[in-house]
Amino acid sequence: MSNPVAEQNTTAIKLLWSQRVWKAGKHNAFTDLCYFNQRYYLVFRQASTHHSTDGVLRIMSSVQGKKWRTLAVLRNPAADLRDGKLSVTPCAKLQLLAAAAFHDKTNQAYQSYLWFSADGKNWSEPQAVGEADYWLWRLSWLRNLAYAVAYKCGPDRHIRLYQQNTAGQFEVVAPRIYSDGYANEAALLFDHKDTAWCLLRKDPDHGQLGYAFAPYHHWNWLDIGCRIGGPQAIFAPSGQMLAVVRLYDTKVRTSLVGINQDTGLLTELLTLPSAGDCSYAGMVLRQNSLLISYYSSHQGHCSIYTALVQLAEK
Repeated sequence: MSNPVAEQNTTAIKLLWSQRVWKAGKHNAFTDLCYFNQRYYLVFRQASTHHSTDGVLRIMSSVQGKKWRTLAVLRNPAADLRDGKLSVTPCAKLQLLAAAAFHDKTNQAYQSYLWFSADGKNWSEPQAVGEADYWLWRLSWLRNLAYAVAYKCGPDRHIRLYQQNTAGQFEVVAPRIYSDGYANEAALLFDHKDTAWCLLRKDPDHGQLGYAFAPYHHWNWLDIGCRIGGPQAIFAPSGQMLAVVRLYDTKVRTSLVGINQDTGLLTELLTLPSAGDCSYAGMVLRQNSLLISYYSSHQGHCSIYTALVQLAEK
């Protein structure tokens, strides 16, 4: 993998610690993090294998990101629950977005759902959102509005952009923002000028970096220079775009990377302890400390990890 933007990095990176949080169960994966009411909240899928049909969502909490306790386990007897994503609503509630992969695919294969909670322990009944067989990947907030990129499951692969309306339902803002190849998982974020940015996985090809100006109907795309998996992205205090992704070029691993917004090219900044089946990170930035959740199989079967990274401005 080339390293074309290393000299442009404005953020120094230091790994302070990493640890295994959860190893019970045969396959633990697909994490996310948020910070709410002075606590960190973590969600991940626990199942028999990567593609088994028995997935549940385990929600845990921690004060400092090291010692965690389970608050809830969400199940659907008719479906495998996958890729839980946490966020905090403007009305100060936890919001969990996840996809249900139905056991019986006669009528539909996938549906995205929302759950709400005031404490991370007691959750509402799931609310179906979006369209059948469109996988809403992650909620991203722009002040009081929530947006989500979804990819089409099955034939006619493409991704589209949704916005949550005042009734809580998701309406299509742009029906087809990318449709070349197998585009799927996406990290969506907004900069200080309200420009939307999308870091996109595209298998087995190079990932893409897209950007659009409000109202986000028309998108421009840049090749990031390598293949990625499980993207999640934020802006550092320096303004640099940072992401955690799975990299494939030599040894498969989970890495913190920088993204050049002018060229789209990716630079690896820090390799987290990881290998094999791994990645799918959550990220919480507080001041200059970045807490990262992810999963990896480098210590045997897939387990959940957290790592604390210090971002020091040059």
